[in-house]
This record gives sequence, structure tokens and C-alpha cells, in this order.
Amino acid sequence: SSILSDPEASSLVGSIDNGTSSSRFLLITSAGKILSTAQVEYDQCFPSSSPYNEGSSCAGWHEHDPFAIWDSVAVCIVKTVEELAKHGLDLSIESNNSIVKAVGITNQRETTVAWNDRTGRVYYNAIVWDDTRTAATADAIMKENKQPDVAPQDVLRSKTGLPIASYFAATKVRWLIDNIPELQRDLNSPDEREHVRFGTMDTWILYMLTGYRRNVVEMDNNERLAYQGGVFKTDVTNASRWLFMNLETMSWDESLVQAVCKESNCWGDSKGSGTIPLSALPTIVPSADYTIGTITGIPCSEEGKIAMKRVLVASILGDQQSALFGQSSFEPGMAKCTYGTGLFLLMNSGENPMQSTQGLLTTAAYQIGKRIGSSEPISPPIYALEGSVAFSGSTINWLRDRLDLIDSAAETETLALSVASNENMYLVPAFSGLFAPHWRPDARGCMVGLTASHAKAHIVRAALESSAYQAREVFEAMARDSSIDLKELRVDGGATANKFMMQFQADILDTPVVRPEYLETTAMGAGFAAGLAVGVWSSLEEIGKMWKSDMTWQPTMAKEERARCWKGWNKAVERSLGWIDDDN
Repeated sequence: SSILSDPEASSLVGSIDNGTSSSRFLLITSAGKILSTAQVEYDQCFPSSSPYNEGSSCAGWHEHDPFAIWDSVAVCIVKTVEELAKHGLDLSIESNNSIVKAVGITNQRETTVAWNDRTGRVYYNAIVWDDTRTAATADAIMKENKQPDVAPQDVLRSKTGLPIASYFAATKVRWLIDNIPELQRDLNSPDEREHVRFGTMDTWILYMLTGYRRNVVEMDNNERLAYQGGVFKTDVTNASRWLFMNLETMSWDESLVQAVCKESNCWGDSKGSGTIPLSALPTIVPSADYTIGTITGIPCSEEGKIAMKRVLVASILGDQQSALFGQSSFEPGMAKCTYGTGLFLLMNSGENPMQSTQGLLTTAAYQIGKRIGSSEPISPPIYALEGSVAFSGSTINWLRDRLDLIDSAAETETLALSVASNENMYLVPAFSGLFAPHWRPDARGCMVGLTASHAKAHIVRAALESSAYQAREVFEAMARDSSIDLKELRVDGGATANKFMMQFQADILDTPVVRPEYLETTAMGAGFAAGLAVGVWSSLEEIGKMWKSDMTWQPTMAKEERARCWKGWNKAVERSLGWIDDDN
């Protein structure tokens, strides 16, 4: 039957969701249901060698072609529009333009690209959030900003809420200005430096969505160019992941930019005082705001047809904050855990930017800005505590792609349940060090407690359990930081399909684990925020009523068994530490 006859489909909101390995586009109805979706994977770049790292290993380097990301977004949008056209709703024709009220963007955070908005040249591939080349960069920034009586990684924490670590966007900016000659030339040119642009993936996608194709689309060597005239903005959640933003003022802080960039070799004789201009950083806006930008339109495969022409971009949220929003965690103390490539546990802390003493991050959760039809002033920003773990789903990918132990993630549940326990064997997936709450870049992965009776099933089980143990580390750190006893954990992401892992998570936390009806909470969050900005939904309360539980796992593990498992995990983590030293 024609979708046009469905009253819920007369008012739609789109959501662009750019993840670490794929992009998706969703269209959501006014009842909060997914009408249509498309997903496109794109290539991961793991350089084996680099002219910027001559004679040294590039192990741990991880890049994305920014044009591959843009193409994946554009293809998803076109696929969704063309699929709906088959069912009687053609969103590429002018008369149906008003059906899509707005589009939101959510994105892998911290992944950073640099380009020139005058020439369209992209200086280098996007450096991905989990790339470890910037560990040495982070070390250098710590040494350059030593303060008495402050731990080296915490010298910027009072302003940013973050430790200095390879994870954050500013370390990627510093690596780029330290290493890329064309970028160095432009930053040292009085005319050209004003055209340099640094952005995380939300900013890049927004710039391309709202820009215009250049007359010369490709250079002679097949190099593609960024569009021109695009909107150059980011939101408070993404901006809070750079090390450049002051959490109290929600604005870029020149002293932070200076602290990270001043000692770069980019500045030549001005080393020690050089810095990038603030014009190179995107304008920071609220997460939900109808004035963010307007899409110029994406050509469909049928000539003359344009998708999303003149549709408003009305929200931007970093992926984990978007999942918190999509889980309707609008009250202080509500928490969610997303199991993706990594594992990310966030707790709403209200209007209070709670500083962590437990190795967690203080981050922006969301901010409601200008809304169509509302005379309310821009709301104060809402903050969150976050624990980020680098390896969760990617540990299972490692079993599949590197060890050939499994053919697909779907096998892991059956294998894990084929053995009664881990038989005291643990896998610590510290492949690029340990993130929260440890922040130990010197750690490396290990399997401990092995005996000759251990088999493939035990390794798979230990890999699944490692995510649950890491989530407990963060969960407990949150309780200590906030003095809030978390009553339940809302979960999302691919691993929530694994019933063994969710039950083990509830058992090891001794807390109920709740999975929602829709697992696409990240994409839904940006969609809900965009809809709120343009009046599809009138309030957070109305959005909250659309959240529905699908499954709850209650803890059933005996107290003694929980204590035994937890003691073993902590011993295993100890064994992983201190592996990398100055000679290695």
C-alpha cells in the first residue's frame, strides 16, 4: 500500500549516522518509528608505511578517506529516497520537499580532517579516533605544559574535562601541523591561513551537505576537492572532544589552542608562540537548532532528480551523546552503554559539569538551541560523565579477521554457552592501551590463566566477557564520581543481540540491563533532536514517551562467583600494564 496514505509519514525527520566503519540514513515518522533506512560501509585505511614516518612501523595508524565518508552518506540518502519512491513517496520531487521537516547528523567523534575552503584541497586523510600515532604527540603536549602538583595528563582537565590523550581531536590537529608540508605552508601564509579548516566528521559532512560543487571537481592527479561555500559549524558535544573548548563557556579557548600548538615545528622561528587561527575551527552551536544550515541537494541516479533539496539541518550530536538522547536519558543519573567498535558508557549529570577523579571524562551531553515556534531562550548545556573503552566489538572482529576463530559475530553466543565458565582465563583487549578509567597507553592486550584444557570456546567467551568487565570498571567509577547509585543500565549497539553477553553484563554489574525496542538509538537521537528543533515534537517529555523497553536482563549470578570473576579480571588487567616502554 502507498506510504502516502499513512498519516504518520506526512511529517518525517531524517538522520545521518556516520560510524567508524559505515554510514546510515534513517527516515523517522512523527510517531518515532523508522520508515526507511540504508547503510553503506566504506574502506578502512591502515597504512603499512608512510613518508611521514620513514623507517618506522605504522602499526596502530588508522585513517579514513573523507570523500569515501561523504560518498557513503550521499549514497545512503539517495538509496533511501529511491526505495521510498518505489512505494509511492517520491521525496526527490519539489511538491514533496516539505514532508521531510529536518535532518540531523550524528558521527564518530574525534576523527579529524583538514582542508582549505578556498582551493578545496584536503591536506591529508582523516585521522580516526582510535589511531595511536598521536600517543607520542600527546606525550609531547604533556611535557610542553608541565605544572607542579598536577598529573601530566590532567593539566588541561580543569577547563576541558579531558585528560591529554591520543584519543582527542587536538592531538590529531597537532600531528597534522607537525607533519604535513602543504598545511604548514598555508598556516604560515598571511592570506592562506584564514582558509584552513579543521573539522570532525560532523563538520565535514555538514560542510559538504550545505556546499556547492566546484567547476573543477577533480585535480589532474584525480584528487577530489571539497565543495565550496559550505556551512562551517560543529555542536557542543563534538567540540567538547577536542581539548580546545572551555566546558564552562562552551567556546574555543585560545589558551588551550596555544597550549597544544605552540611548540609545533610548523612555526619555524616562531616556535613556542605560534598557533592556529580560531577561524580554522568551526563555529560552536547548540545540538538541536533549526538555524544550523540548509542542504543544497544530492543528485539522484535519475537525471534531474535531487534528494533533500532545501531541507534544514537541525541537529548535530556526537554518536555517544546521540545514543544518550535516543535512549531518552534526559534526567540526571540516567545512564546508557553503547557496544560498538568500542564501548561507551555515559551518565547524564544535568547542568553540572562534574569533574572526575576516577579517570572518566566530563563532556557535553546536549544543548537545546533555537526551535521553530518557540519563544523560549536557548537552554543551558547539559553535561555527562563518560567512560570510553577502545575495544569491544572490535575484539570480536579481531577473533574473526586476525585469528580466524569465527566466521561471524553471530557464532559467539553459541560458542560462549558451550562451556560452563571461563575456567579462570581472561582476555584483556588493550590492543592500543587502556582507555577509561585507567588511561594507560603503555598497556597491551593479553590472555592470562591459560591451561592446556582451554579451547576456542573459552577464548570467545573471554572476549565477550571482557566488554562486560570493562563496562563494570566504568560503571563503578561513575558511581564513585557522582555518588549516584545507578538503578539500571540502558544498552544499545550490535552486541545487545548477544543474550549471553547481556546476561553476563547484568550479572557482573549486579544491576538490571535494559534493551530498548529500537536498537538504532544513535541515529534516533539525532533525529529526535532535529525534530524537536523544527516542532515535529514539542518537548523532551513527548520524545521520552516514545522510548519503549524490549528486554530486561536481571542479575542471577551468586555473589561469591561475581567476586571471584571480578578478582580474576583485575589480576589480568595488572598483567597488561607496563608492556610498552621507552625502548619499545
